[in-house]
Amino acid sequence: MIDRRAPVAVTCGEPAGIGPEVVAKARAVGGEVPFFVIGNPAHFDGHGVIIREIDTPEEAATDALCVLPHDIPGPATPGHPDPAQAAGVISAIARGVELASSGAASAICTAPINKKALKDGAGFPYPGHTEYLAALCGDADVVMMLACPDLRVVPATIHIALEDVPRALTPETLETCLRVTNAGLRRDFGIAAPRIAVTGLNPHAGEGGTMGRQETDWIGPLVDRLAPELGCFGPLPADTAFHAVAREGYDAAVAMYHDQALIPIKTIDFAGGVNVTLGLPFIRTSPDHGTAFDIAGTGQADPTSMVAALRLAWEMAGRRATAPA
Repeated sequence: MIDRRAPVAVTCGEPAGIGPEVVAKARAVGGEVPFFVIGNPAHFDGHGVIIREIDTPEEAATDALCVLPHDIPGPATPGHPDPAQAAGVISAIARGVELASSGAASAICTAPINKKALKDGAGFPYPGHTEYLAALCGDADVVMMLACPDLRVVPATIHIALEDVPRALTPETLETCLRVTNAGLRRDFGIAAPRIAVTGLNPHAGEGGTMGRQETDWIGPLVDRLAPELGCFGPLPADTAFHAVAREGYDAAVAMYHDQALIPIKTIDFAGGVNVTLGLPFIRTSPDHGTAFDIAGTGQADPTSMVAALRLAWEMAGRRATAPA
């Protein structure tokens, strides 16, 4: 069981991006959540908060930005990733997983990484955090949820080209996605009987097979079969599934591909969305934005999503801590 008193571990992310700034700003405005950051303490200087190096997570406090030092050499140069830092950025994520898995941290919250920088500097083979975290956990079945107060949405396929979606989207992958989503809503969001809307792949959910047959041939039958167990329904036309009245009818929506899921949530709450990985043995959240090299170092970075990610991680940790064994 998670120790509710354990702080949240924040992984440093790309030093050349806005991660250091939003983490520091989050400490200033998100004071109720105890957390520490895994990284190079020098990378967080200059953002208006007190920096305190700690030796163990237990030393984390809310009156300073507590940093658990991690070997990431060199300065943080805004907008200019250093290939020599890539291995350290990757290993900081692995260290966060170790701390969360041991109970030393109640959750991990990951600052944004730049996949190209990690690939160029250290041969990082994963499309993103989600896939790397799944690999660290023995290729666990995971799904990526984007959450804000008005919407939770899960893409059934994530970081792949649009032309590859029809091949990657299978009855097996969609069923796994629905099961992991249902379990996550129950365990981490405290929803006893989740309602899960499922969108169609094609325009107008195929319109009876005239615009594509996936909905008729297998998506609809799969959803109907799982409905009594998982509370899912659909497939719904994606273009009408996300307006305010429609959102009142479900606790989460499962969409068929990346942009079908992310466009509505980023339209509804661009600054406050949170990325949650469901299906891991520990809690992981992240701000729903990238490294933003174009504004790194300018002081313009908005910490709203980082603060929301920390608060959601803390709330989820509390639910897991009090859940029946």
